[in-house]
Amino acid sequence: MRALAAAATAVAAPTPTRLRLPLLSRTLRSGHCRSSYSSRLLRFSCSATTMGDETSTSVAPQEQESTVQAGSVKQQLSGLVLMSLRATVPEVEVEPMVEVSAKFADYQCNNAMGLWSKVKGSGTSFKNPNAIGQAIAKNLPSSDIIESTSVAGPGFVNIVLSNRWVAQRIQDMLVNGIKTWAPILPVKRAVIDFSSPNIAKEMHVGHLRSTIIGDTLARMFEFSNVDVLRRNHVGDWGTQFGMLIEYLFEKFPNWQEIGSQAIGDLQIFYKASKHRFDNDPEFKARAQQGVVRLQGGEERYREAWKKICDISRSEFDLVYKRLNVVLEEKGESFYNPYIPQVLEELSSKGLIKESEGARVIFIQGHQIPLIVVKSDGGFNYASTDLAALW
Repeated sequence: MRALAAAATAVAAPTPTRLRLPLLSRTLRSGHCRSSYSSRLLRFSCSATTMGDETSTSVAPQEQESTVQAGSVKQQLSGLVLMSLRATVPEVEVEPMVEVSAKFADYQCNNAMGLWSKVKGSGTSFKNPNAIGQAIAKNLPSSDIIESTSVAGPGFVNIVLSNRWVAQRIQDMLVNGIKTWAPILPVKRAVIDFSSPNIAKEMHVGHLRSTIIGDTLARMFEFSNVDVLRRNHVGDWGTQFGMLIEYLFEKFPNWQEIGSQAIGDLQIFYKASKHRFDNDPEFKARAQQGVVRLQGGEERYREAWKKICDISRSEFDLVYKRLNVVLEEKGESFYNPYIPQVLEELSSKGLIKESEGARVIFIQGHQIPLIVVKSDGGFNYASTDLAALW
C-alpha cells in the first residue's frame, strides 16, 4: 500500500525543455503505478537517487515504436527494461527494478549496482556500475512511451515519459473513460474472504479492519476487470449454536410462538448461555449433542438456528449498509453438505485414520494430528475449512 501512496504523491521536478502537467502527470502515474511488473501486486522498494556522472539520451519521435502496449505505465517500462537487461547481461537472471522518481525524472531503473555486485571479477567488460547503467539505457528498445533517459551516479537510469504519449493517454481517458486506465492483471478471477464475523457475537475492530481492507482490494480488482467473489465466511456453525439452541429451548419451550422476543438482546443471551455452558457439565453435554443434531439436519434445531442467524445477520447488515460494503455470505454452514464427500475422498486416499474415537489426519512433522471428525461424531473448523478449500 505504501507503494501506491508513494506513486500518488511523487512529483517530478520541472525541466526547461519539457512541458509539465503536474496534477495530470501525477494522476497518470499513480493510476498506473504498480509495484511489480509480474504477478506480485503490492511490493515496496526503497532506492536512493544520486546526482553526478549524468549523461542524457533523447529518442526522436519518428524513431519511436510502441514495444509494449498492455498494462500500467510501470508494467510497460518494466517490460522494456527487462529486454534491455537481457541484452546487457544475458548471463544473469535479473528482475527489473523500476520505481517512481521524485526528483530527476518520472521513473528510475535501479538495477545497475546489484548487477555490478554479481558480475565484477568475472571478466566482464564493465568497469563500474555507471557503465552498466549506460548500457541499460542504450539497450532500451525504442518506444513511444520514453522521451529521454539519463544515467546518474552509480548507474541510476532516469526515464522521462514522452509528452506526446502522456497527452494521448489523457485524451483517451477523457474520451473513453477512466476504465481505459485499468491495469491488466494476470488473474481473471479472485476470491476475497473478508469481514467474516461470528453469528450471535458483536462485530469488533478486527472485523472492521478486515471489511475495509477486503472491500478496498475487491474494488481495485473489479476496476481491473477481474471477476471478484466477495466472500463473507461468517461463523454460523459450531459449538456455540448447540449452546444457544439448548439455552433457548430450556428458557422458552414455546419460543416459536414468541419469536425474536424470546432472544431479545442477542449479546446478553449469548453471555448467559456461555455462563451456563462453562459452569454446568450436564448442560454442556446437551449443548455438544445439540451441535450433532443440528449438523444432522434435525428440523427443530435447524429452525432455531435460522432464527438466531437472522437476528444476527440483520445487525451486521446495518453496519455493511453504513459502510457501503457489499458481500456475498458463504458461511461455515454453506459448506456443511460438502463435508462428507470431501472426507470420503480423503479416506479413499488413505489419509484419514481412527484415533481415540475421532477421525484424524496425521501430518508429517506434526505430533498432533488434524481432527476432522470429533469423537462425538460432529464436524469442526478443520472439516469445514477442508470443504471450503475443495
